Amino acid sequence: MSLTFSPCVLIPCYNHGAMMARVLARLQPFGLPCIVVDDGSDAATRQELDRLAGENTTLTLIRLAENAGKGAAVIRGLQAAADAGFSHAVQVDADGQHAIEDIPTLLERAQAHPDALISGQPVYDESIPRSRLYGRWITHVWVWIETLSLQLKDSMCGFRVYPVAPTLQLAQRVVLGKRMDFDTEVMVRLYWQGNTSYFVPTRVTYPADGLSHFDAFKDNCRISLMHTRLFFGMLPRIPSLLLRRSSSHWARQQEVKGLWGMRLMLLVWHVLGRKAFSLLLYPVIAAYWLSATRARHASQNWIARVRQQLTARRKPVPTNLTSYQHFLRFGHAMLDKIASWRGELHFGRDVEFAPGAEAALNVHDPRGKLLLASHLGDVEACRALAQLQGSKTINALVFSDNAQRFKQIMEEMAPQAGLNMMAVTDIGPDTAILLKEKLERGEWIAIVGDRIAVNPQRGGEWRVCWSPFMGQPAPFPQGPFILASLLRCPVDLLFALRQHDKLRIYCEPFADPLVLPRAERQQALQHAIDRYAERLEFYALQSPLDWFNFFDFWQLPDPKNKE
Repeated sequence: MSLTFSPCVLIPCYNHGAMMARVLARLQPFGLPCIVVDDGSDAATRQELDRLAGENTTLTLIRLAENAGKGAAVIRGLQAAADAGFSHAVQVDADGQHAIEDIPTLLERAQAHPDALISGQPVYDESIPRSRLYGRWITHVWVWIETLSLQLKDSMCGFRVYPVAPTLQLAQRVVLGKRMDFDTEVMVRLYWQGNTSYFVPTRVTYPADGLSHFDAFKDNCRISLMHTRLFFGMLPRIPSLLLRRSSSHWARQQEVKGLWGMRLMLLVWHVLGRKAFSLLLYPVIAAYWLSATRARHASQNWIARVRQQLTARRKPVPTNLTSYQHFLRFGHAMLDKIASWRGELHFGRDVEFAPGAEAALNVHDPRGKLLLASHLGDVEACRALAQLQGSKTINALVFSDNAQRFKQIMEEMAPQAGLNMMAVTDIGPDTAILLKEKLERGEWIAIVGDRIAVNPQRGGEWRVCWSPFMGQPAPFPQGPFILASLLRCPVDLLFALRQHDKLRIYCEPFADPLVLPRAERQQALQHAIDRYAERLEFYALQSPLDWFNFFDFWQLPDPKNKE
């Protein structure tokens, strides 16, 4: 591969002549040389491509005598890109369904990771056929099996940036699928080869006048054969695949409770119900426990800390306090989460208040409030609680890289959940101003206080306070507590723990309001975080299997590792 980052655009085209002028016009602002591979198109398309090539000096037209398939056209285009000295090729489909405006973002990621495949991760609108949407998830599951990883989030999106040299190296070693099986196979085999993939959320629209070349019988057969080949190809690679691990920080890894399975879980739940879904939980958790080495080690470390703390305090140690039971409890929490999304959690049968919690929560109070939660227990039940009891609107503050995908999944599969997602990258005065109006309408704001941001703030310093937690100082984010002080509203601690076969809601006042005096700001902030850490530890020891931070909670992430 050329040492210089030099990208071009690659468009495989088969009978999309009527759309090509519009696609090229959208590409023009980026000033990228374009390679169009005519994959044996009809006469009308050939004529249109000839016209466009004659008018555009930066367009290179390559013509295949017969239709060979998308995969063959892409490989031929990559060969032309290599001959012309390009290091990377942005593949864009000729039907105009991709958000071409996202090309700069993809190229920025490609330049940061020159050996990786950079792919769009589709964010669909209402134009996508539901059968197509659900069918894609079957392939997603197969890809996770074939790579023994959850890192490949979407293998079917045709909007991607290929590293030219590694992809051609792969194509010379193995025979890749030439048609609808190409996109998935090349991504999986590049992963096997050591060239991982990174994903950028991007809008995908299915044009009303779009032309699809998908043959339901032939292409489904090809895709089935491809997955068969990849599955058996995965078997001898199991040891090496299991050794591949992502970064340790929760926001950089595909964490145990990541978004990868939400859409699939909701689909299975919708079709088969909770009982059938529960049966799938045990083998899935067992496989995950065996393969997720870093998460398992974090779980085992947590269990050891709990045992040590309970023993030191002369309290009984639960008999089921094991790492596998910890994973299994997380799996059941996901079931409760889905039930709350679907409005299937009922008070008395599934959820109850702990003594004093109902009075502390006080859903009839017209004032807005801040709910300070954590990753101990399932706070989704608390959202269902607010909706059922007082029709309160809860605005959940989430990290911006997850918000768009999570919201999309909920709108598709559980629209009745009624979640209000607010994406934030930093917490400060600007965020507080946006939230003030919601509080004045009596709405609630929910934020977790136990996870720090992905990257350090300006100057390279992490905005954290170290506070004693489970026998060792741990870093807690300052942001949620600074936000609480800026909002000048009541602040409650909120937990939903699985106890006695029910979700038990705990709520207790934390501050009204939280005051951080200017003269003693740092001292007051430290005191507030120490109080939060102390209450978090108190509830964690009551229900230790409800701890859902499957990473080294007591260490800061390495800021040099951006991914």
